[in-house]
Amino acid sequence: MKAKSTLLRESRRRSAVSTKRGTNRATPRLPHAIRRAQILSHAAEFFAEFGLTAQTRALAAVCGISQRLLYRFFPNKSALIEEIYKTEIAGPFKAVWFADLCNRSRPVEERLNDFYREYYEQVLTRRWLRLFLYASLADVGMAPAYSSAIVTHIIEVILQESAHELGLALPQDKALCHELGWALHGAISHLAIRRRIYSNINPSQITAVIPMYVRVFLAGLQSVLAPIPKQAGPHIVA
Repeated sequence: MKAKSTLLRESRRRSAVSTKRGTNRATPRLPHAIRRAQILSHAAEFFAEFGLTAQTRALAAVCGISQRLLYRFFPNKSALIEEIYKTEIAGPFKAVWFADLCNRSRPVEERLNDFYREYYEQVLTRRWLRLFLYASLADVGMAPAYSSAIVTHIIEVILQESAHELGLALPQDKALCHELGWALHGAISHLAIRRRIYSNINPSQITAVIPMYVRVFLAGLQSVLAPIPKQAGPHIVA
């Protein structure tokens, strides 16, 4: 904790020094699109390290520009954070993953393994996780928006595909269904948090851990859900 506090103070000190120096030299001109992308990249890294409550003045210093120039690209901090959500939180998710999960020409276990390996590597990065966790603490709506727009859909697709292949009947209660889905999605998310945020040292390879979680999930569904009743054959009248 002391080391983190020292790092934070040192970062703020350097930002303050950069701000003072920045007032004595002109900021190089860059095309609008390039400068905007540069600011977003710096902002994502900055907020991932220091939280969404960090000041835009310090962010401007990190970007090597004035706070006034920062606000020419983003009228206020809320607009900047909203854009970070679009590019850094929702952006890494691939829409094609939904199609892949629904491809019934492949076993559902195989589909889940492939999806969660890619999701773990491409979405649940250290920066993504820190941004997401800080957003939750700052109560800016990013985490609920992502869960509502993307995670809920993922969970519903996974449950539908798993139940279909296993011949199981899903509960009518959607809230209960979502809790079932979180058993797997939450396990993978927390795996990433342990490895990339808590620095949990575990020699087990992700390529072995994720398939294990998937098998546990599928076996668990079979233990808590009832089989779909077989339809009676046609009634023939003699």
